[in-house]
Amino acid sequence: MKLWLKILIALFFGACFGLLVHLEWLPKASIDILSPVGTIFLNLISMVIVPLVFSSMTVGITSIHDPQKLGRVGFISLLLYVVTMLVAIVIGLLFAELFQPGLGLNLQASGETVIQTSPSIKEMILGIFPSNPIASLVEGNVLQIIVFSLFLGISINFAGEKGRPVLEVLESLADVMFRLTSIIMEMSPIGVFAIMAGVTSTFGFAVLVPLLKFLTAYYVACLFHMAVVFCGIIYFMTGLHPLPFFKGMSDAIMMAFSTCSSSATLPVTMHCIQKNLGVSKNISNFVLPLGATINMNGAAIYQGMSTLFIAQAYGIVLGWKSIATIVLTALLGSIGAASVPGTGFILLSVVLVSVGLPIEGLALLAGVDRMREMMSTILNVLGDAVCTLYVAKLEGELDERQYNREEVIVFEGSEI
Repeated sequence: MKLWLKILIALFFGACFGLLVHLEWLPKASIDILSPVGTIFLNLISMVIVPLVFSSMTVGITSIHDPQKLGRVGFISLLLYVVTMLVAIVIGLLFAELFQPGLGLNLQASGETVIQTSPSIKEMILGIFPSNPIASLVEGNVLQIIVFSLFLGISINFAGEKGRPVLEVLESLADVMFRLTSIIMEMSPIGVFAIMAGVTSTFGFAVLVPLLKFLTAYYVACLFHMAVVFCGIIYFMTGLHPLPFFKGMSDAIMMAFSTCSSSATLPVTMHCIQKNLGVSKNISNFVLPLGATINMNGAAIYQGMSTLFIAQAYGIVLGWKSIATIVLTALLGSIGAASVPGTGFILLSVVLVSVGLPIEGLALLAGVDRMREMMSTILNVLGDAVCTLYVAKLEGELDERQYNREEVIVFEGSEI
């Protein structure tokens, strides 16, 4: 049985168990027995955040290893990826504010919730750069860890062969952390059952409706991002009609929906964009793998929307500086995130920690995470393809006749 299905079943039975306790058909002592199980699960998630962010972020940056390719094509690709992700985060925040899916839940955190104090802009900027990276790792200062990883990854590239041993260690650490994350996620049905039982035993049916509302809001936000951002780039910046793009990417869309992995979809994406959309191999072979590593539009929308959802659920009001921290953390975290299933869920814990929101809010979203991730991966893959299409058009390496499915008839050595 697939893990997402196990989590969904655990969510259902946990909610049912909690409702029975809420209706006093089961003794309340049973929740006291389950409560430590949920706490242990959350502690395990917290345990992997620092080493996972440090190793995966550094390895992600080192994937941009060819200085010559980081010329015009690399700069334009990176700029477009960053801009689309920033827009995606803002869209997620706006739709969360518009739908307000977590409003009225009035949940209580198990421990004291401490929202990060709002420093001045100067202090915010200075606070991003660590004076002692070891202290940042120990304290779990996520933004400083990400910035240190960024500089470390660039330095490893410049060091060449001498930096290779450090990279191999970090690649090994990243692989181990992904495996550890997988092990923890295998335990997630138990943790989700325990946490949902505790939540529904207190709040009853009121906690279930916002989950459907959140999922609906997320899908609407993703469709809005496709219609406005992606179609806008295709129509206004490349001068092409968006319909052939979506037709040409249909195989990649189905692959992304079924695998929930940008990496697993990458070969299909490359085939679609080369054979169906007419992008040269020279452009697609560089821009698409780069995008699969750092461009996560679907995950970016999820970070913004989920953070506000959890803040609303716990009745916490976030100031604009906390919102700015969310945007920055989600952007930098998405750049270093692995393009495999479950990454967005783990990355959300990083964003929550960065602004001091209760991490147990993750349990609310665990049951619908697989359904969310199906749409998220489609958005990630399409975002990579749109940026690749624009770069190819800019560099004159796009066959527009192939893109528009125009028939090319060869007659006596000439094309008609």
